[in-house]
Amino acid sequence: MPPARRRASHSMEAVITEAVALLDEAGEPALTFRALAARLGGGVASIYWYVANKDELLDKATDHVLLAPLADIEPFTNDDGDPIDHLRSIAVTVFDVIVRRPWLGAYFMRNTDTQPNALLLYERIGQQVLRLGLTPRQAFHAVSAIIGFVVGTAADLGQAPPQEVLDGEVDRDDYLAQIVGEWRALDPDRFPFVHHVVDEFAGHDDAEQFRAGLDLLLAGLRLQAEGR
Repeated sequence: MPPARRRASHSMEAVITEAVALLDEAGEPALTFRALAARLGGGVASIYWYVANKDELLDKATDHVLLAPLADIEPFTNDDGDPIDHLRSIAVTVFDVIVRRPWLGAYFMRNTDTQPNALLLYERIGQQVLRLGLTPRQAFHAVSAIIGFVVGTAADLGQAPPQEVLDGEVDRDDYLAQIVGEWRALDPDRFPFVHHVVDEFAGHDDAEQFRAGLDLLLAGLRLQAEGR
Protein backbone atom coordinates (compact mmCIF):
# COMPACT_ATOMS: atom_id res chain seq x y z
CA MET A 1 0.00 0.00 0.00
CA PRO A 2 1.56 3.36 -1.01
CA PRO A 3 2.12 5.85 1.79
CA ALA A 4 -0.53 8.53 2.25
CA ARG A 5 0.30 11.88 0.68
CA ARG A 6 1.03 14.59 3.17
CA ARG A 7 -0.69 17.92 2.90
CA ALA A 8 1.72 20.59 1.78
CA SER A 9 2.90 22.71 4.68
CA HIS A 10 2.35 26.41 4.02
CA SER A 11 1.97 29.48 6.15
CA MET A 12 -0.39 32.42 5.85
CA GLU A 13 2.61 34.59 4.94
CA ALA A 14 3.58 32.24 2.10
CA VAL A 15 0.02 32.06 0.78
CA ILE A 16 -0.40 35.84 0.73
CA THR A 17 3.08 36.45 -0.70
CA GLU A 18 2.46 34.10 -3.62
CA ALA A 19 -1.04 35.52 -4.14
CA VAL A 20 0.45 39.02 -4.44
CA ALA A 21 3.05 37.69 -6.90
CA LEU A 22 0.31 36.26 -9.12
CA LEU A 23 -1.67 39.50 -8.95
CA ASP A 24 1.42 41.53 -9.84
CA GLU A 25 2.19 39.29 -12.80
CA ALA A 26 -1.20 39.20 -14.48
CA GLY A 27 -3.88 40.82 -12.33
CA GLU A 28 -6.95 39.39 -10.63
CA PRO A 29 -7.84 36.81 -13.35
CA ALA A 30 -4.50 35.07 -12.74
CA LEU A 31 -5.23 34.53 -9.06
CA THR A 32 -6.99 31.19 -8.83
CA PHE A 33 -6.69 28.66 -6.04
CA ARG A 34 -5.36 26.13 -8.54
CA ALA A 35 -2.61 28.49 -9.72
CA LEU A 36 -1.78 29.47 -6.15
CA ALA A 37 -1.59 25.84 -5.01
CA ALA A 38 0.74 25.05 -7.91
CA ARG A 39 3.05 27.89 -6.84
CA LEU A 40 3.04 26.64 -3.26
CA GLY A 41 3.54 23.01 -4.19
CA GLY A 42 0.38 21.59 -2.67
CA GLY A 43 -3.24 20.83 -3.40
CA VAL A 44 -6.06 23.31 -3.82
CA ALA A 45 -7.69 22.15 -0.59
CA SER A 46 -4.66 23.30 1.39
CA ILE A 47 -5.42 26.94 0.55
CA TYR A 48 -8.72 26.69 2.40
CA TRP A 49 -6.82 26.23 5.65
CA TYR A 50 -5.95 29.92 5.43
CA VAL A 51 -8.76 31.71 3.58
CA ALA A 52 -12.41 30.86 3.06
CA ASN A 53 -12.70 32.13 -0.52
CA LYS A 54 -11.09 34.27 -3.20
CA ASP A 55 -12.66 37.49 -1.88
CA GLU A 56 -10.97 37.00 1.47
CA LEU A 57 -7.69 36.20 -0.28
CA LEU A 58 -7.91 39.41 -2.35
CA ASP A 59 -8.66 41.48 0.73
CA LYS A 60 -5.72 39.99 2.62
CA ALA A 61 -3.40 40.44 -0.37
CA THR A 62 -4.46 44.08 -0.62
CA ASP A 63 -3.85 44.65 3.06
CA HIS A 64 -0.45 42.95 2.87
CA VAL A 65 0.94 45.32 0.24
CA LEU A 66 -0.20 48.35 2.26
CA LEU A 67 2.36 47.59 4.97
CA ALA A 68 5.13 49.27 2.97
CA PRO A 69 3.34 52.57 2.25
CA LEU A 70 2.20 52.73 5.88
CA ALA A 71 5.83 52.68 6.92
CA ASP A 72 6.82 55.16 4.20
CA ILE A 73 4.25 57.75 5.28
CA GLU A 74 5.24 57.65 8.94
CA PRO A 75 7.28 60.89 8.68
CA PHE A 76 4.13 62.69 7.47
CA THR A 77 1.78 61.58 10.25
CA ASN A 78 2.91 63.88 13.07
CA ASP A 79 1.54 67.23 14.23
CA ASP A 80 4.53 69.21 12.98
CA GLY A 81 4.62 71.12 9.71
CA ASP A 82 1.85 71.95 7.27
CA PRO A 83 -0.95 69.33 7.17
CA ILE A 84 -1.60 70.08 3.49
CA ASP A 85 2.04 69.28 2.71
CA HIS A 86 1.74 66.07 4.71
CA LEU A 87 -1.42 65.13 2.83
CA ARG A 88 0.35 65.72 -0.47
CA SER A 89 3.25 63.46 0.53
CA ILE A 90 0.91 60.71 1.75
CA ALA A 91 -1.17 60.91 -1.42
CA VAL A 92 1.87 60.69 -3.72
CA THR A 93 3.18 57.68 -1.77
CA VAL A 94 -0.10 55.80 -2.10
CA PHE A 95 -0.43 56.80 -5.76
CA ASP A 96 2.98 55.35 -6.59
CA VAL A 97 2.07 52.02 -4.98
CA ILE A 98 -1.22 51.65 -6.88
CA VAL A 99 0.27 52.70 -10.23
CA ARG A 100 2.71 49.81 -9.88
CA ARG A 101 -0.10 47.50 -8.78
CA PRO A 102 -3.28 48.59 -10.60
CA TRP A 103 -5.21 45.57 -9.25
CA LEU A 104 -4.88 47.14 -5.80
CA GLY A 105 -7.29 49.98 -6.53
CA ALA A 106 -10.29 47.68 -6.96
CA TYR A 107 -9.93 46.21 -3.46
CA PHE A 108 -8.62 49.16 -1.45
CA MET A 109 -10.76 49.57 1.70
CA ARG A 110 -13.31 47.10 0.38
CA ASN A 111 -13.49 45.35 3.74
CA THR A 112 -11.80 47.15 6.62
CA ASP A 113 -12.47 44.20 8.93
CA THR A 114 -10.06 42.13 6.81
CA GLN A 115 -7.91 45.14 5.89
CA PRO A 116 -6.65 46.75 9.12
CA ASN A 117 -3.76 48.38 7.26
CA ALA A 118 -6.17 50.06 4.86
CA LEU A 119 -8.12 51.41 7.82
CA LEU A 120 -4.89 52.70 9.38
CA LEU A 121 -4.00 54.45 6.13
CA TYR A 122 -7.46 56.05 6.09
CA GLU A 123 -6.92 57.14 9.69
CA ARG A 124 -3.49 58.64 8.94
CA ILE A 125 -4.98 60.78 6.17
CA GLY A 126 -7.88 61.71 8.42
CA GLN A 127 -5.62 62.81 11.26
CA GLN A 128 -3.96 65.39 9.02
CA VAL A 129 -7.38 66.61 7.88
CA LEU A 130 -8.38 66.93 11.54
CA ARG A 131 -5.63 69.52 11.95
CA LEU A 132 -7.47 71.80 9.50
CA GLY A 133 -10.34 72.36 11.93
CA LEU A 134 -13.12 71.27 9.56
CA THR A 135 -16.56 70.06 10.56
CA PRO A 136 -17.06 66.27 10.68
CA ARG A 137 -18.92 66.38 7.37
CA GLN A 138 -16.27 68.52 5.69
CA ALA A 139 -13.52 66.26 7.04
CA PHE A 140 -15.28 63.13 5.84
CA HIS A 141 -15.78 64.61 2.38
CA ALA A 142 -12.17 65.79 2.27
CA VAL A 143 -10.69 62.38 3.05
CA SER A 144 -13.12 60.70 0.63
CA ALA A 145 -12.11 63.12 -2.12
CA ILE A 146 -8.39 62.58 -1.56
CA ILE A 147 -8.67 58.80 -1.52
CA GLY A 148 -11.03 58.75 -4.48
CA PHE A 149 -8.73 60.93 -6.57
CA VAL A 150 -5.56 59.05 -5.65
CA VAL A 151 -6.92 55.53 -6.03
CA GLY A 152 -9.01 56.25 -9.11
CA THR A 153 -6.28 58.10 -10.98
CA ALA A 154 -3.60 55.55 -10.07
CA ALA A 155 -5.77 52.61 -11.13
CA ASP A 156 -6.58 54.34 -14.42
CA LEU A 157 -2.96 55.18 -15.23
CA GLY A 158 -1.81 51.72 -14.18
CA GLN A 159 -4.02 49.90 -16.68
CA ALA A 160 -2.36 47.67 -19.25
CA PRO A 161 -1.43 49.44 -22.52
CA PRO A 162 -3.65 48.95 -25.58
CA GLN A 163 -3.32 45.58 -27.28
CA GLU A 164 -1.42 46.96 -30.27
CA VAL A 165 1.21 48.34 -27.90
CA LEU A 166 1.41 45.03 -26.03
CA ASP A 167 1.75 43.18 -29.33
CA GLY A 168 4.60 45.45 -30.38
CA GLU A 169 2.77 46.77 -33.44
CA VAL A 170 3.39 50.34 -32.24
CA ASP A 171 5.22 51.83 -29.29
CA ARG A 172 3.60 54.12 -26.72
CA ASP A 173 4.76 57.32 -28.42
CA ASP A 174 3.43 56.22 -31.81
CA TYR A 175 0.11 55.20 -30.25
CA LEU A 176 -0.19 58.57 -28.52
CA ALA A 177 0.69 60.33 -31.77
CA GLN A 178 -2.19 58.52 -33.49
CA ILE A 179 -4.63 59.86 -30.91
CA VAL A 180 -3.17 63.36 -31.19
CA GLY A 181 -3.63 63.22 -34.96
CA GLU A 182 -7.25 62.16 -34.53
CA TRP A 183 -7.87 65.03 -32.09
CA ARG A 184 -6.30 67.58 -34.42
CA ALA A 185 -8.59 66.39 -37.23
CA LEU A 186 -11.73 67.10 -35.18
CA ASP A 187 -13.91 70.07 -36.08
CA PRO A 188 -12.62 72.96 -33.91
CA ASP A 189 -16.09 74.49 -33.75
CA ARG A 190 -17.48 71.33 -32.14
CA PHE A 191 -14.41 70.54 -30.02
CA PRO A 192 -12.83 73.88 -29.05
CA PHE A 193 -11.52 72.56 -25.74
CA VAL A 194 -9.84 69.53 -27.34
CA HIS A 195 -8.03 71.83 -29.78
CA HIS A 196 -7.10 74.16 -26.93
CA VAL A 197 -5.28 71.40 -24.98
CA VAL A 198 -4.12 69.01 -27.69
CA ASP A 199 -0.51 70.25 -27.59
CA GLU A 200 -0.41 69.70 -23.82
CA PHE A 201 -1.90 66.22 -24.23
CA ALA A 202 0.68 65.35 -26.87
CA GLY A 203 3.58 65.84 -24.48
CA HIS A 204 2.00 65.25 -21.10
CA ASP A 205 3.55 63.25 -18.28
CA ASP A 206 1.10 61.07 -16.31
CA ALA A 207 2.78 61.63 -12.95
CA GLU A 208 2.91 65.40 -13.49
CA GLN A 209 -0.76 65.37 -14.48
CA PHE A 210 -1.63 63.54 -11.26
CA ARG A 211 0.32 65.99 -9.11
CA ALA A 212 -1.32 68.96 -10.80
CA GLY A 213 -4.77 67.55 -10.08
CA LEU A 214 -3.80 66.75 -6.51
CA ASP A 215 -2.57 70.31 -6.00
CA LEU A 216 -5.91 71.65 -7.24
CA LEU A 217 -7.78 69.43 -4.79
CA LEU A 218 -5.55 70.36 -1.85
CA ALA A 219 -5.67 74.06 -2.72
CA GLY A 220 -9.46 73.89 -2.47
CA LEU A 221 -9.17 72.08 0.85
CA ARG A 222 -6.85 74.80 2.18
CA LEU A 223 -9.27 77.52 1.10
CA GLN A 224 -12.12 75.71 2.85
CA ALA A 225 -10.08 75.45 6.04
CA GLU A 226 -8.99 79.10 5.93
CA GLY A 227 -12.57 80.22 5.33
CA ARG A 228 -13.79 78.83 8.64
